[in-house]
Amino acid sequence: MSLAAATRDAVRERPFLYDALAAGVVNYTAAARTLDVDGDTDAVATALRRFADELADEPGYESEARVSMQSGLGRVDDGDALLVVGETRLAGGAGSLTGIVASGDLEPAALGDTLGRLRAADIAVEAAGVGDETLVVAVERRDGPDALRVVEAAVGR
Repeated sequence: MSLAAATRDAVRERPFLYDALAAGVVNYTAAARTLDVDGDTDAVATALRRFADELADEPGYESEARVSMQSGLGRVDDGDALLVVGETRLAGGAGSLTGIVASGDLEPAALGDTLGRLRAADIAVEAAGVGDETLVVAVERRDGPDALRVVEAAVGR
């Protein structure tokens, strides 16, 4: 495996570094020192620079969605649910969670961005999913208003 390929693989194991490279906010030499890649630090830094240049040309996702908040979400065993992830089914009127619902022109990548923004805002997510022009994030009730603003900034109009 070439040094460039090994460097790319190492970056893909660290999504935060991948995002930082795409944003152009990385000290390449410092990042090269943290990667477990056989090679000279300067050569790894050069491989990182080249990878970052390629990432800058990749288009991001576009979304335009209406965002709303639904209170009282909780776990249910059956029936209609706002969000189903594996065995977890969340429906209105069944608990104390708040659902942030974005509806419109959404791409699945919007979920990753939204979750990253919520993590940065220190808002814990209980469950989340995206599909067929709808994105749902369930948070604790007290975090609902802040989560609404975060999701609006990520995908809203």
